[in-house]
Formats: sequence, C-alpha cells, structure tokens
Amino acid sequence: MKSSFTDRDHHTIELERHYDTCDSHDYIIENGTTHIIFFLGKSSPQRLEGVLLSDLEVKVTRVQLLKPEIPAPVYPGDTWTFDVTAPSITVPDKDTTYWWYLTRLPHLSDKHHIIKYESVIQPGSEHLVHHMEVFQCEISPYDVIGPYNGPGLAEGKPPGLSACRNVIGAWAMGAGPFILPPEAGTPIGDKSSSSFILLEIHYNNPKMIKGMVDSSGIRFYVTRHLRRHDAGIMELGLEYTNKIAIPPGQISFPLTGYCIAECTKVGLGHDNIHIFGSQLHTHLTGTKVYTKHIRHGVELPELNRDNHYSPHFQEIRRLPVPVEIRPGDALVTTCDYNTVNRPNVTVGGFSIKDEMCVNYVLYYPRTNLEVCKSSIHTSSLHMFFRFLNQWEKDKTSRTKGDRENYSTIHWSPTTAKLLLSLYDISPLSMQCNKSDGTRFPGEWESAKKTRIHLPLRKPKSSCRRRRLFTRII
Repeated sequence: MKSSFTDRDHHTIELERHYDTCDSHDYIIENGTTHIIFFLGKSSPQRLEGVLLSDLEVKVTRVQLLKPEIPAPVYPGDTWTFDVTAPSITVPDKDTTYWWYLTRLPHLSDKHHIIKYESVIQPGSEHLVHHMEVFQCEISPYDVIGPYNGPGLAEGKPPGLSACRNVIGAWAMGAGPFILPPEAGTPIGDKSSSSFILLEIHYNNPKMIKGMVDSSGIRFYVTRHLRRHDAGIMELGLEYTNKIAIPPGQISFPLTGYCIAECTKVGLGHDNIHIFGSQLHTHLTGTKVYTKHIRHGVELPELNRDNHYSPHFQEIRRLPVPVEIRPGDALVTTCDYNTVNRPNVTVGGFSIKDEMCVNYVLYYPRTNLEVCKSSIHTSSLHMFFRFLNQWEKDKTSRTKGDRENYSTIHWSPTTAKLLLSLYDISPLSMQCNKSDGTRFPGEWESAKKTRIHLPLRKPKSSCRRRRLFTRII
C-alpha cells in the first residue's frame, strides 16, 4: 500500500493485491460483486500510523471491479429523453407496497429505439425505492384503458392492467444507467403498438414512515435512427409463487428454476437469440446467483454468475460478449440463500420479506417468448405436506394454502434436507409464456428437469497472480 498527499484536502491511497492470492481463506476478486469496507474520519491525518479504527466510522460499498471492456457509446445526433415518473404519490406506511401508475408515451409519429435508460430517484427516496419497471401495454393502438394510479390490491398487477406486460425499462437498487449495444434497441412508437405504459415501483418502507411523497421513475434515451435488431427482455428462474420456501436457520439453501429445452424450442421457433445483458434478482436472503447454459445435455459456459451477490446492488450488467441461445437450449438459474438470522420459514412471494429467484436477460432479436420459469409441481408439494402431517404430526392440511402449510412445519435439519430433496426430484410446473401472458402450446405440467450429462470442464487453477490496482482519493 502506498500513501501520498496531492494537496491539503486530498489524501491518495494506492492499494495493490492479487486477484487470486491462492489462499483458500482469502477473497477471490471475480466478475461479480465485490464488497468494499472503508472508514471515515473527522479529519485528514498526515500519517496513517497511529490512526485508531475505533475512532472511525465504518462504511460498506459494493462494486463490480472487473467490468467488461465495452467501448463508450456514440449517440445519434437526434437522441432525446423523456421521463416516466410517479405523480407525487404519498407512499403508504406499509412494509411493502407495489405502486402502479398508468400513463402514455410521448407522441411518436413513427418507430423509435430506446438506446439507454436510467433511474430518476427523488432526493430523499434513495432508501425507499427498491426497484422499478416500465411496461408497454399489449393492446390495440385504438383501445383505451385506465386510468390507474395507486397500490396494487393484491400480489401482481391490478385488475384490468394485465395486458401491460412488455418491459421497456427496469431498474433495481444499486444499479446505474444501462446502455444497449449498438446493434440493438428497444422498440417504441410503432403504429401497430399502443402508447399506454405502466410504471411499477416497489417501495420498501420497513419503518412504516408516514407521509413520504415520491416522484421517482425512469428516464429513457431514444432515437429515430433504428438499429439492426429489436431488443427484448425475458424472465428466467423461479415462478413468483409461495410454492417455494427456505427453512429458517440455513447457512446455504439453494433453489433452482428451469427454462427447459422444450420451451425454448417452441418459444424461439427457428431463430437464435443473443443475450447481451443480465440482471440477477432475489430479495433479502439471497447470497449467490448463477445461470447455467445447457445444449443437448452438454454444459456450456455459464451465462452469468455472482458468488457475492447482494440484494442491495442489483445492476443490469452487460455481458463481455453476447451469448448465442439456440432453440432447444436450456437455461438453469440457481439462487443460494442464507436464513441463519430468521426464526421462521421464508416463502416465495412479492413482499421484500418473501423470496424470489430471477434472472432478467436482455437479448436480440426480440421474440414472443417472455417468461421461461418453473415451480415445483403442485401434487408433489401436497404429498410432502401430507407426509409431514402423518409422520411428524405437523398441522399441515390440504385445506390450507402453501404459505400457511409451510408456516406450520416444525423445521429441523432433517425436515430441511427432505424439502431440498423434494425440490431436486419432483417434476416441474412450467411457465412458458408469450408476451400476452398466454402459454405456448405444450405439456407444461409434470415437465422433466434439465439434466447435465457432460459437465463443463473446470479450468485448472494455476493461481496466476494477476494484480488488481486501485486508487482511492
């Protein structure tokens, strides 16, 4: 470590270490998230010797140190922006709120491409806004819907807004601007599409503060200079459902969602797609997320992985190079969870205290396949509940819902292992959905899991001591 002063107000510290120190107890700096701990003092000391850590304020920040080298974008001269923001709404004094605001795109006389988007967070709401999405409504350009400006009445979209499904922009806590590659843009303004759009904001208000007013949203950069491909967004992973659960007290409990070959075969048709971006997403107990790519039982290089995932840093990340996905390929997303500090079971759902396991992938050219996710087959889960009722005397019942049944189980290490085994061996219920929400034709109940017959060979660790050089001012 080197220390120097540039002037009276700035102290520069240069840190240098190996990416991989070949120490099994050390932190390997990888392509995913790196957690950096630093300290703040009330003054700028002339020397580091003698500084007591107990006198300093501890801070944590999260970064992706090893970002891919992507050339700086060149924007067309006609690039302009518009904002989609909440109209000064009063956030409810509830732990979790999904707020929905229906509005319209600016008037567009012809097709445009979105080439970049970023968050517009109202100052003071940084701790309140968990994530946001903007959906274009899949209705006739001559139809009118709405109006709507309020919280959802239940999990999922409010009644009458289910047609608003086409994601044109998204942001989550910790993310910066997202820039699309020069060969693709998200289409808007086509004469055959509707101008109605729906803003969704997930507010996380654990202290249940009253009277907070927010006008956050997303800013879009658009151009009439169309690119070669229309871009789309696809959801991989686990269905949003309380059929999944993580028992309490788990150091590591993995859940896996499947996008099976049969779905990509019918959903992609004869077209290959290229995935260029990925946003991994869990709620508060997620610690690791990755997506495997399988073709005819052969494991290919992973699509994305974050071994040090943080729910407070959910960037949409550009991949180093676009990954080609062919019809018949499978994409398997696994999320690892830590519930050591939770006394009760954590169930899948929309609340911040529930859990999710999703990889939102951005790709081109756009197809009609929007959702390729799975959940455990319902009959297998109900058999598990009946078994625990008969052998463990838990108060599970077929008259109760899945969430209530999970909550009545007396969790032990044995019961947790049984649940993990159940998830591994049970057949799937698949969501292989079009952009209008309907399923593609196929047998999606009791579907078989994707199995890897030829695993990807792990590279031999030579512990090449590549160096990381960081300057902190």
